[in-house]
Amino acid sequence: MGEVGGGERWCVVTGGRGFSARHLVEMLLRSGEWCVRVADLFSSIKLDPHEEDGVLAHALSSGRAVYVSADLRNKAQVIKAFQGAEVVFHMAAPDSSINNYHLHHSVNVEGTKNVIDACIECKVKRLIYTSSSSVVFDGVHGICDGKESMPYPNKFNDSYSETKAEGEKLVIKANGRTDLLTCCMRPSSIFGPGDKLFVPTVVAVARAGKSKYIVGDGNNMDDFTYVENVAHAHVCAERTLASEVGAKKAAGQAYFITNMEPIKFWEFISLIIEGLGYERPTIKIPVSAIMPIAHVVEWTYKLFSRYGMRVPQLTPSRIRLLSCNRTFSCAKAKDQLGYEPIVSLKDGLKRTIESYPNLRAEKRTSKASIYLGNGNIADTILWKDKKQTFATLFVLAAIYYYLFACGCTIITAMAMLLSLVALFLFVHGMLPTKVFGYKIEKLSPSHFHLSEEKAHRLACSVSSSWNSAVGILRSLCKGNVWPLFFKVVLALLVLNLFGAMSLQTTYKIGIPLFFVAALVYEKWKDKIDRLFDDAFTCILKLKSNVPRICPWLS
Repeated sequence: MGEVGGGERWCVVTGGRGFSARHLVEMLLRSGEWCVRVADLFSSIKLDPHEEDGVLAHALSSGRAVYVSADLRNKAQVIKAFQGAEVVFHMAAPDSSINNYHLHHSVNVEGTKNVIDACIECKVKRLIYTSSSSVVFDGVHGICDGKESMPYPNKFNDSYSETKAEGEKLVIKANGRTDLLTCCMRPSSIFGPGDKLFVPTVVAVARAGKSKYIVGDGNNMDDFTYVENVAHAHVCAERTLASEVGAKKAAGQAYFITNMEPIKFWEFISLIIEGLGYERPTIKIPVSAIMPIAHVVEWTYKLFSRYGMRVPQLTPSRIRLLSCNRTFSCAKAKDQLGYEPIVSLKDGLKRTIESYPNLRAEKRTSKASIYLGNGNIADTILWKDKKQTFATLFVLAAIYYYLFACGCTIITAMAMLLSLVALFLFVHGMLPTKVFGYKIEKLSPSHFHLSEEKAHRLACSVSSSWNSAVGILRSLCKGNVWPLFFKVVLALLVLNLFGAMSLQTTYKIGIPLFFVAALVYEKWKDKIDRLFDDAFTCILKLKSNVPRICPWLS
């Protein structure tokens, strides 16, 4: 353990290897004001790969940081960890997703009692407790712009919230005991790099194919807080308590901490999911329909958890969190602590998504996409870019209505189409660069220029297609290539079918059929390929049996 001396100022961060605590430890070390004692359950500290050349690693080697193994439920270990410390940031807490009252009470309540007693015995000057915004949430009534004056509910949403509230009461009550100054932070929905609960859970749901569902109407608002802002709020609280004027206002108080940017809960989830390459949720499930199932799941877990059943994702408390409004005011923290978010929600989301390359969706290029060129055309036809697909279908429908449905000849239709294009380009050229605040992208003359390189690529593409067709003919001439033969026959039959139709009928049927066929193949490509393979296998077996059944044909 680091020894106190030489004018060094020491602070302790309990649960120092936890998600939010890691960020606070690094922020304290970067400030240069503090030496940090990292206290946690593990017998020794093990740095993650990205930490091995970071702030904490350098501080541990230089002695500006030390690791202390301490179980909050053991008062002697806590007292030892707090010796000589000026400030304690009490951030330790069990996993909030486990609804285990005994575990939560032993750490959040009994452990907090030990922390307070150790602070008093070791003459710690300031104690900042990490509470939660859920201490005022009953799981039934939504909260809009909640203030710190809100009372604790008679019934809590889960055991974590209930025991956090009990711990918070103890810390507030301890303010002023033997000159100990205390205050409580209530961060809401923390997210950011290093999170091992929220984002991984969301991705696990997405990978299981369940991310398409929205619980409730999807309009419930929430306040999310980027983890760096949570750490910053703790620093603001400590500095305020350290000043005589600030201590008069902040000591014995609780503060909501958010990013001050309320957002629809399901929109935030969608931004995370889409950013990692998964499909955003769209199907809404009423709470009344899913809540009974959640109760059954929770009852089953309570019954079988002793036999090793994993913690379920579908629980009543989680359903309430997913469907209720939960927004909070930071006016008090801003006014009394000088707290302002240092990272915006947009930047926080960007950093969070970039920090999880291992959770990104695997991009598998389908055969249909390869056949269509893996570009914008493929994305449009395969409905990957739905806005672009609908825009294309609208344009194609307009072309059909104005050029074909009127019964024009091909030459007349093409002339009308070119006239419309010319008119569009003429009007587009006259428009200013900005219209009502919207930027108009101008088409440069070079946009329509066919460069030598493009012409060469086009010629290569045409010649490649021609050579592929010749290759197919050569294969057919060799005989005994039945799969290829049936593919060619099928393609020619389809071509013959469309060739027998009028241009208007071909356009009217062919375009929608092409889009639908591409979408169907993209969705069920494996089954369709397997079906064709099975059909070819059956045909080959039938062919091999022909000489036996009809010997005169051999």
